[in-house]
Amino acid sequence: MQTDYDVTIIGGGIVGLAQAWMASRRGLSVLLLDRTDVPVGASVRNFGMIWPIGQPIGQRYDTAMRSRNFWLELSEQGVIEAEACGSIHLAHREDELAVLEELSSSNQYPTKMLTAEETVRRSPLANPSGLLAGMYSETELRVDPRTASLKLSQWLDTQDKVTCKYSTPVVRVEAPLVHTAFGDRFSAPRIVICSGSDLQTLYADVLQSSGLKLCKLQMLKTASQANLPRNTPHLASGLTLRHYTAFEHCQSLAALQQRIADETPELDRFGIHVMASAFPSGQVILGDSHEYDQDITPFDKQEIDDLMLRELRKVITLSDWTITERWHGIYAKHPTLAIFEQELDDGVHAFVGPGGAGMTMSFGLAQNAWDRWM
Repeated sequence: MQTDYDVTIIGGGIVGLAQAWMASRRGLSVLLLDRTDVPVGASVRNFGMIWPIGQPIGQRYDTAMRSRNFWLELSEQGVIEAEACGSIHLAHREDELAVLEELSSSNQYPTKMLTAEETVRRSPLANPSGLLAGMYSETELRVDPRTASLKLSQWLDTQDKVTCKYSTPVVRVEAPLVHTAFGDRFSAPRIVICSGSDLQTLYADVLQSSGLKLCKLQMLKTASQANLPRNTPHLASGLTLRHYTAFEHCQSLAALQQRIADETPELDRFGIHVMASAFPSGQVILGDSHEYDQDITPFDKQEIDDLMLRELRKVITLSDWTITERWHGIYAKHPTLAIFEQELDDGVHAFVGPGGAGMTMSFGLAQNAWDRWM
């Protein structure tokens, strides 16, 4: 059994997989270790949205677009399927329309304002009742979150430079060695910690004082919808405009935020904004909410699900509102950084916490890191 590599990656979610792929593209031999037998964390518990439109113009948007290109490369190679479905932000209130028009008129993003009629033609899920307009963006992709990370890890494991070992918990790092729970030791001059929401096992003193916060989100999946076109765009509501940093510089945003705080403070209390992602099966993933740190419990709140469904019914229409699955995910997020990076020991790097943008940003963030490290 090989025990010496150029790089050891600890963590097999999308962040660790991106690190492994980018390192191997530079000709490095890579060992990826994860404690579970398949990816089970935030990488599989999301919308499957590759979402550049949520990132602010500049380095973060550029990173998201490079990540998008890597997803398309994987799709072209037959590793996973990435659909260029685009997205539509829906405006059912005048203040929502004002924010969307302000962003679109800046000409910084490849967006187009649609009339209500054009919006419904592009997406039969858009609720026409009270619909004022939509903002279409061409850059968003859809991947199946439940299979994408697993397929990527299986493909990486077939590449000459990558070895993936799942069900292999790492319990200690003594650079250049990593020690597993089974007594195995592996050596590499560079070690990258991609531990997801686990801030306790490795370098807990650093990670827990880093500013990283844990975020819990609740999500839903519907029964299959009748006659849903395959490439239906992702949908986002006016509530979403207060969540993504792409909109934070819009002068019209403050009025929207104040109106929501006045009319529906319960949405702010649970960090609720609603979105929908339709899949070829006809099922639609719905969400989501955001609870942080001490507010997180193992138990999901029916109140949150009810609030999400209440708001979703205002902005989308479904032929069948039956909910077939409910779940929650937990991710780590830094309040100001795209991802938390720190050299922990000589050759040991923390690479943790892309927040809710892991699927959107991880490939580009990993590429940036290896551009610096080599």
